[in-house]
Amino acid sequence: MKINEGVLDRILRVVVGAGLLSLVFIGPQTPWGYLGIIPLATGLIGFCPLYTVLGINTRDAPKAG
Repeated sequence: MKINEGVLDRILRVVVGAGLLSLVFIGPQTPWGYLGIIPLATGLIGFCPLYTVLGINTRDAPKAG
C-alpha cells in the first residue's frame, strides 16, 4: 500500500468520517452513520483503494534534491 492521498484530502476524509460516525450516537441515530468508518479509516491510513483503481493520486510528488 502506497500513500496516495494528500494532506488536505486526508484531513477532509477524517472530518467527514468522524461527522458521519457521530450520526450513530448523536442526532438522528441512524445506522447509516457507520459508513463514516470508510473515509475515517482511509484518511488515517492515507491509502484509498478506489484511487488506485481510478489512477488518482492527490499526494504531492516527492521533491528532487
